[in-house]
Amino acid sequence: MSFNTFGRLFRFTTWGESHGPALGAVVDGCPPGLDLSAEAIQPFLDARRPGQSRFTTQRQEPDQVKILSGVFEGRTTGTPISLMIENTDQRSKDYGEIAKAYRPGHADYAYDAKYGLRDYRGGGRSSARETAARVAAGAVARLVVPEVRIVAYVCEIGGDAIDRANIDLGEIGNNPFFCPDAQAAKRWEVLVDDARKAGSSLGAVVECVALGVPAGWGAPLYAKLDSELAAAMMSINAVKAVEIGDGFAAARLTGEENADEMRPGEDGPEFLANHAGGISTGQPVICRVAFKPTSSILTPRASITSDGEATEVRTKGRHDPCVGIRGAPVVEAMMALVLADQKLLHRGQIG
Repeated sequence: MSFNTFGRLFRFTTWGESHGPALGAVVDGCPPGLDLSAEAIQPFLDARRPGQSRFTTQRQEPDQVKILSGVFEGRTTGTPISLMIENTDQRSKDYGEIAKAYRPGHADYAYDAKYGLRDYRGGGRSSARETAARVAAGAVARLVVPEVRIVAYVCEIGGDAIDRANIDLGEIGNNPFFCPDAQAAKRWEVLVDDARKAGSSLGAVVECVALGVPAGWGAPLYAKLDSELAAAMMSINAVKAVEIGDGFAAARLTGEENADEMRPGEDGPEFLANHAGGISTGQPVICRVAFKPTSSILTPRASITSDGEATEVRTKGRHDPCVGIRGAPVVEAMMALVLADQKLLHRGQIG
């Protein structure tokens, strides 16, 4: 059984392949009466769009979204919202050499083992191209949680992390890395350029912060906000790890250090720390997402063919030297989708 749908009350299903005629999402469970247009969705897709700098894939896709259903006279109707994004710049011939050989680190072998066949053109369904549909669905989800501000940024590339003393969220749009540290962004230009010229790739870490999440969202056990966020982020192509709050660092703290102490405040408790990060207490919800290096690289790697013979694979075509760079808009979208679902679940139980 294949699972292409995420969410409980606010649900979305993505469809399409990297080199198919189009891809998209169907959003179901969206409340009626919300103002929605293609123009409202487009800025988020533009942020994720490829080919905007030499540090990303040079595939030129306008990523223009079309709303096919669920909106009447500019407002959501409460029925399924169908979103479509056409593919216009596929080069399937670039993938001829991997039609019968598996890219190490990619989903090629796993898809063959599971389905007995695979769409090798750009990776088909396993391509990060699928994330465009998530970003479109996430734009709809933001309408459900207008009280929340969501911002994601790259905080590490190739092992080189930002200086948290230099964080300026206003810098994120001033460089091609979604980086809040201007000095780190300059260093990353050299890092990513060197990897690209060497036919290699780099990993990255994206941090996402949601501000204004009210206390109480999330179920006690099996639909915890933490667990829903972890599942959502891990479902993103190329993601290999997720941290909520302090994450693994919490295991190296004492109980005293990890305690989010509270004091009385005028509008509820005032917290003296935020180590938990992902429990909805009214504090910022924080998660970090680790993206592996892009598997499609020009450097030859040992592999096998579909016939089981030894070979070497080098992937031609246009690929991100660091797929995590364009991961920031995708992580934001998944945060919005989880929060929209959790808000509706909370409202459904509590009223």
